[in-house]
Amino acid sequence: MYAPTSDREDIEVEQFYEEIEKAKAYLKSQDIIIVMGDFNANIGDERIEDVVGASGIGTVNERGSRLNERCQINDFTITNTWYQNHPRRQWTWKSLGDRYRNKIDYILIQKRFRNAIKTSKSLPGVDCDSYHIPVMCRFQIKLKKVRKEKANPKIPNGLTKI
Repeated sequence: MYAPTSDREDIEVEQFYEEIEKAKAYLKSQDIIIVMGDFNANIGDERIEDVVGASGIGTVNERGSRLNERCQINDFTITNTWYQNHPRRQWTWKSLGDRYRNKIDYILIQKRFRNAIKTSKSLPGVDCDSYHIPVMCRFQIKLKKVRKEKANPKIPNGLTKI
């Protein structure tokens, strides 16, 4: 998924975020939601509450402010801003001729699962024939096993075994 670029109208950006919210509405409350893609937003290198970490690049732009706002509304955190990686593992996009580098691709996860994230970084050595660099996130989630109690035929209904 990718957001409209900066030369597009703001209404297209709003439609992009509305599509994410529509998709989120189809999910159950206990589902783990991960949204990843090219958001064409620079969120800067300053920590913003529990949404943005201090490992961004550059300064926040208008699209970055909008991404931050949408993350706060939907209780998302931006994973690849929380881990201090080597500088080559920070940027996710390079311009034609490699003159400029930016971090505009992000992985978002619900805040309640933020502690499950073990690392998040870009992989600049991967050859994917694009100006975008793949971003990876490693997480570990422990799920509870739901046990179903079997009915004991020797115990009458309404009584419990002690």
